[in-house]
Amino acid sequence: MTACTVIGLGEAGATYAAALTAAGHAVTGYDPVAPATPSGVTRAATAAEACRGADIVLVMTGAAAARAVAQECLPVLATGSCYADFTSSSPSVMQELGRLPGKAEFADVAILGPVAALGEKTPLMVSGPGAQAVAGLLRPLGVDVEIAEGEPGAAMAHKLLRSVLMKGLAAVVVEAVTAGKAAGLEDWIRGQIARQLAGDGQAVIDRFLTGTSKHALRRSREMQDTAHYLSELGVPAEMTTASAAAHARIAEAQPAAVLR
Repeated sequence: MTACTVIGLGEAGATYAAALTAAGHAVTGYDPVAPATPSGVTRAATAAEACRGADIVLVMTGAAAARAVAQECLPVLATGSCYADFTSSSPSVMQELGRLPGKAEFADVAILGPVAALGEKTPLMVSGPGAQAVAGLLRPLGVDVEIAEGEPGAAMAHKLLRSVLMKGLAAVVVEAVTAGKAAGLEDWIRGQIARQLAGDGQAVIDRFLTGTSKHALRRSREMQDTAHYLSELGVPAEMTTASAAAHARIAEAQPAAVLR
């Protein structure tokens, strides 16, 4: 049995706290605002109190609180313990937190999926001196934990790069389906999206990389026209407008002979 502390008992924190309790670990939690405490979890009055005697601390607050929580908790942790920060802080912040004074081994943990859908089995990437401790605790719960080489910040760097794709793709899909619905063509655009997301992913990536550079100028003009059409439909066109600007920038960087 491991003495675990979960700082932040919102959706993610409560999910992990409940799973660790069900696995037989002793779990202490702290959250200044969350009204509910998962069954079997002992709720502490302060973050520092929650961390005293802990073998491993999982921090699942908002990124804005990461520094303050670390400064409160790290001084009370013993040698051999682990402090695992799950917040979506930048790689540079994770590096900074990893250098704070304390005896615990720091781990930078990136959540690579929606906890609301996948629960405690959401894939994770972890880096830093405490990476093995995080993997040892969570892999028995069925979690896919990948250890990234490097110091704290390496896992978050991977996550933010993934976010360029996932959050951007989500925004594009929302804009396209919203426009399709406004045009009375929602089913058709959904089919187009589904076909693009299926098949040989590496081939699609290569096609995007080569085709975008080659046809950037023409595509920029097409996306300007598309943004105008979405405006006529009464649909917000932030992603379409950004795509037009990005293609124009790419076109400006190309030799004139390359442009079509």
